[in-house]
Order: sequence, then C-alpha cells, then structure tokens
Amino acid sequence: MKRFKKVLLSLLGVLLIFVFFLFVFINSLKPTYNGTKELNGITAEVKVYYDTYGIPHIYALTDKDAYKALGYVHAQDRLWQMELMRRIAKGGLSEVFGKDLLSTDKFMLSLGIDEHAKETVANLDKDGEMAQLSLAYLEGINTFIEEGPTPIEFYLTGLDKTPFKLEDMYNTVGYMAFSFAQAHKTDPLLTHIKENLGYDYIKNLAIDADTVGVRIKSFTSSTDSLSKALIQASEKALAKLPIPKLEGSNSWVLGPKKTKSGQVIFANDPHIGFAQPSVWYEAHVKTPTYEKYGYHLAGIPFPLLGHDRNIAYGLTMFQNDDINFYYETPHPTDSTQYKTPEGWASYNWVDKTIKVKGEKDVKFSYKVSRHGPILNGIANQINGDKPVAMYWVYTQKENKVLEGLHGMIKAKDINSFKSALPNIHAPGLNVMYGDKQGNVAWWASAALYKMPDSVNTKFILNGVSGKDEPVEWLDFSKNPRAINPDWGYVYSANNQPDTIAGNLYPGYYLPDNRAKRIVSLLEPKDDWDVNSTQKMITDVTSAMNAEIINSSLRLVDVSPYTDEQLELLDMLNSWKGDYPLNSIAATFYHRCVYYVFKNSFEDELGPELFSQFMETNLMKRHLSTAISFKDGKWWDDVNTNNKVETKEDVVIKSIGEAYTSLVKDFGPDYKNWTWDKVHTIEFEHPIGKVKILRSFFNVGPFPVEGSREVINNMSFPYDDSGFYKVSSGPSTRRVIDFSNIDESVSILPTGQSGNPFSSHYKDQTAKYLKGEFRKMLMNKKEIQEKSKNVLVLKPLK
Repeated sequence: MKRFKKVLLSLLGVLLIFVFFLFVFINSLKPTYNGTKELNGITAEVKVYYDTYGIPHIYALTDKDAYKALGYVHAQDRLWQMELMRRIAKGGLSEVFGKDLLSTDKFMLSLGIDEHAKETVANLDKDGEMAQLSLAYLEGINTFIEEGPTPIEFYLTGLDKTPFKLEDMYNTVGYMAFSFAQAHKTDPLLTHIKENLGYDYIKNLAIDADTVGVRIKSFTSSTDSLSKALIQASEKALAKLPIPKLEGSNSWVLGPKKTKSGQVIFANDPHIGFAQPSVWYEAHVKTPTYEKYGYHLAGIPFPLLGHDRNIAYGLTMFQNDDINFYYETPHPTDSTQYKTPEGWASYNWVDKTIKVKGEKDVKFSYKVSRHGPILNGIANQINGDKPVAMYWVYTQKENKVLEGLHGMIKAKDINSFKSALPNIHAPGLNVMYGDKQGNVAWWASAALYKMPDSVNTKFILNGVSGKDEPVEWLDFSKNPRAINPDWGYVYSANNQPDTIAGNLYPGYYLPDNRAKRIVSLLEPKDDWDVNSTQKMITDVTSAMNAEIINSSLRLVDVSPYTDEQLELLDMLNSWKGDYPLNSIAATFYHRCVYYVFKNSFEDELGPELFSQFMETNLMKRHLSTAISFKDGKWWDDVNTNNKVETKEDVVIKSIGEAYTSLVKDFGPDYKNWTWDKVHTIEFEHPIGKVKILRSFFNVGPFPVEGSREVINNMSFPYDDSGFYKVSSGPSTRRVIDFSNIDESVSILPTGQSGNPFSSHYKDQTAKYLKGEFRKMLMNKKEIQEKSKNVLVLKPLK
C-alpha cells in the first residue's frame, strides 16, 4: 500500500511538473502587451498603449520608428495570418497543408502575381518614402520573427519562420486584387451556356449593365467542354483557400445638410469572407507629422480604411470587369507557338517549383501568350487543344497600388487625396471620402479601358483576329465620381454606376437591393447622427425580397391548402422582408428561392455547373430580375416530354417542395421554422478544420440576424441542405462623426488578436452579433486612462 502511495505521489508530481511547464509554455506564446523591449533600428523611444480591446496606439517621434513598431506589434498578434496571406499568390500553401492544396497553388501561380511582384520590386525606388516606410514595417515584422515567441500554428504544422520581403507585400496585394474578381466564375460559364445551349438561354440572364434600377449617380460641378473545365478548375482551386475572399461592401457619407450637427458622418462596412482571425488589424499611429487610425491587411503597412481628425476614407468593390479570356490558336505542328494578327509568336514559359508537405517537390510550368497566362494544364480538368489565355488588368499594368495607398494616408485635403487614386489600377474600388471641411466624395478607382462596340467581354473572346482587343485606356478623369453632390450624400453598394465615357461600363455589379434600401433611408431624413447611423448599418430589411415572395404567392391556387398552410401564406403575404432571429417568413422565402433556381437551371446545367452558377453575382442579379420574366427557356424542364413548363409551374412546384422540406427538417408546426435555426455563423480558423481542434481555434457557431443583400449583409451559399452557414459579411462596421471625432465607433467580428492564447482573440464577438459598437480612441489622455497595458520600445543599446 505504501509503495502504491509512493508511485501515486510520484505520478502526481510528474503531472504537476508537466502542467507547470505547459502553463509556462502557453504563457510564453502570448503576445506581450506591456513591459519594455529593445527594438533594433528605432531612433527614439516608442510607446504603444493597448486599449481595452487590445488595439495598439503607437506614439513615436518619426514615421519610420512608428512603422517599425507597427510591424512588430502587428506580427505578434497576426504572424500566422501574415504567413498564409503571403503564400497564396506564390504557390506556398501545399508546403503547409499538403498535396490537397496543389491544384490551388498551381492556379494561383498561373495568374502571374508572383512574377509581377518580382518585376515591381525590381523597378521600385527603394529610397522613396513609400518604400522606406514599407521596409521599416517589414523590419519590425522580422524582428518579431527573430526574437518573439513562435505562434502555436507553426508548431502544429512544422513550419519554420522566415523573414518577410517586399515581394511578400505585393503578393498579398495581388491576392486581394484577384479575390475581388468575378470574371473567372462567370465568363466561362456564360460561354458554355451560349455554345452548348444557345443564345436564347442567355437572353433571360442579367448579364449586361443595368438599363433600369438604382445606379450610383455621378456628379461634377461643372462555351464548349473547355469552358466547363475552366469553371471547374478555378472553382475547385479557390474553394480550398484557407484565407477568406474579399467580396462586396456598403458605404455612405453624409454631407453637412443631411446631419443634425452640420458636420460630415462617414459609414463603411466592407463585406469579406469570415474567418478567424478577423481580416482587419486596427492600429492608431501618431507622430509629430502624421496620424491615422487605420485598418490593415496582414502584411500591408498602409491601412486600406482609415481616418484622422480631418479626413476619413473607406472602400467598397467597384465590380468592374477587369479580366478577359481569349481563345488562342496553336500552331498545327509546333506546340511552342500560337497565332497572332501579325503571324506566329512563341509562348513565354515560366517554371516553378512547389514544395509539398510530406512529399517531393513538384515542378510546374505554364506558358504565357500576349494576352496572359494559358490556363490549360493548371488542373486535370483542362486538357483540351484550345488554349485559353487570361488577360488581367492587374498584371498588365505597372503596379503602383501601394503608392496609391501611401498617398491616401498622407493626404491633407480632398485634392491631395484625389491625386493618389489614379495609382490604384486594380482591383476596381469605390473610394469613399469625407472630411472636417464638409466635403463628401466618391470615386471609382480603376484602370478602365474601351472595347470595340461589338465585343461582349462576358464571353471568351477571339485571341487571333485582333478585333477583340482594348481600343484605348481611359484617363482617370473619365472614371465615375460624385463630389459634393446637390442631394447631400454619396453612397456605394456594389451596384451599377452611371455612364463612363458615354456608356455603361461592363462589370459584375450586384443587384440594387441594398442600394434601394440605402437610398430610401437616406433621402427623407436630414438629421442623421451617430446613433441613427449605427442603427442603419445593422439594418436587416429587403423590400425586394418581400416583393418577390408576394408576387410569387399570387400564382398559387390556395384551394387545396389546409387552414394551417393558409395561415402560413397569410403571414408570408404580410412579410416586410426583414430578418430577425424569430422570422419564419425569412426561412420559408429562402427555401423557396433555392428550389426555384434548382427547378429552373439544374436540368440544363447539371448539378456541378448549377452549384457553380449559384456562387456567381449573376445568380444574385437574376433573382432580382427574374420576377419580371413571364416567359423564357429556363422555366421549361428539358427532362419532361410533351410539356413546356411555365414560370407558374416552377413557382408552384418550388413552394411545395420548400414546404415539404421544412416539415421534414422541423416538423409540421411552422412556428418552429425560425431563422435562428437555419442561419448561423462560425468564424473558422484554418486549423479549426481539424475536428479535435475546432472548439479551440474556431469562434462559434452562433445564430445571427441579417441575410444576403440586406445592409447587414450576412451572405451564405445555397445548397440542398436548406441550412445557411454564413460565409461572408461586414468585416468591420465603422461610423465616424466629424462633429466629435473622439466619439466615432467601430467593431470587429471576433477580436483584434489572431493568437488563440490572447484575451483579445474573440472579445468583440458578443457585441458584433448584437449590432453593438465600441469607441475608436484617438484622444491621448483618454487612451492613457483606459490602457492597462503599455509596451515601451527602446533603441538597442
């Protein structure tokens, strides 16, 4: 018995020692938010005050010292996120996650972002202020890599930390630019429909620029099987990305005559794929010559969203068409050549090596025509004889995006701000602006070009004739804009802008659901303040959705329905199109929408292409216009003989199937069909995909208000499950009030830190889900009072 007790005590001692060292190890991985540290390269002491939510307020005597400190503190909270972001464009995900990401790496490499980044850096003026601040920021990151603790994800994946370079910044910007693009989802699909089903099927799809609807008003003071394979290859590659894609957004800026205070109010909520950590890293930087409260992408020194005491700016997606696909004609006997209007030309070849975790390195080569990379060969799906090249504005033009961002943060007034925007050639952005002087403005920032009148860029074009090429690049002065318009505000919701050089510019604009709602709320009210703007930015109503379900129900013969079913239909008829958690109509509406699409499109496209169609902006636009289509090829079911189905047939069938599926999932009592049971959100960490680690790394799931294409745009994919797992939405909500800049507010979906051991990993989630906000502190006295943690960075002795 004594021996047993001794063994038990010994085991207990070993266990306690293990727990002690585990505790010490875990604590060593946490970010350091207070204390003193020597930082090589800074010229004077830098103080970093961490507020209640872990947001750093950096006070330095020089801009370079401030940016070096920014790089250091950004890395200690987000190094793993930075690592993944820089790897995407250069084909480095297989090294982390294994061979399953090989097709993704091949696809991203074939876009040419990595080659473009190397070329850009080689031609960069390293002595310019933009480059110097970027290098200072990278030095801060690399100091943390050398001296700071290793994030837990590096231990779990066996990945080594390596220094960051300027090329990494440009690779991250390139991925950002491509993640906004829609052409790779849409153009091959439309080509497939046209070449395999016929043009009659195209006519009832909303592929052209809107000729009706709510546009963003300008104001100035004076396919064949290869097409199908291309869709499948790009979708399968991008579906495996462990980082969220950037998607849409809302913003509006209220001029003095629209606000209670007579000062500008600025609102912005960029819509981006949800993940953990949150996409934005907040930081407030102050020096004697510079101040900005900004939102940073991982690895990018200059905030894409920001404000100071004089200027506020934000972004939404322009959604212009900046990618064209071209069929190239190969030489009949020489596979190294292709045909041009001037004769035969040789492809350029790019050779790459992809490192794969647990496997041998993979050699990968792709060829490039005058239009861009040939996408055949990037995945097994594309093996036809007809080469398809991708012409992308981002890689075709000189890259000055970082110069543009640097110019925006350094601007002192509306004119200096505007002068920075022509440097942002891609992705196309709606840049929103407001200032202390009462100016409000919107510019569409992108390199726009004119195509021949007969060319529709939504289809794969002829690469040989020379007749499908851009005619001219438009000067930035031709881009859509509105500066201090008479109606007193500017806004953007990714909808169609007014004419550009006399024409509606081709793009993948979203339907005007959100635009209509924004305009309907802004127009009648001239006493906006911070509180009413906060309420508006979390609005969950779509009058268009209510109109769609109400008009659809008019087609239904209600005579065979039970009393309970009639009660349900009455409730649907009175629905306002809103999405609180207890809504029953919202659940029924989206079940109906899915079955209408399924019964319209799947018989012609097949299950796989139908699924891919449902991921496009084209589907969203079709939903808003199909209500007016009484006839059309899509309504007919090609699998039925001796019958041509009508819109009425499809709607009646779909409503019946929606009802049956909800009874199956939740029982016959429709009062149990509430929105909270089907509409949920989970912020997923890449390593949270491992089941045993899910609860540690992921945040959620939670039921959440909102829906697709309402202002509080909680978007989700449709599938047969009938459950709506939110995939993207407001990546931050910001309201900036120039009548009292210190009372401006914001929120992140989860938290400031990407380190799961940090107390700021998910400390904003509860507020975010409730539609609440927190202050963005800029007053130094208040910051000092509310900052329990202060990190002092001193020059290395």
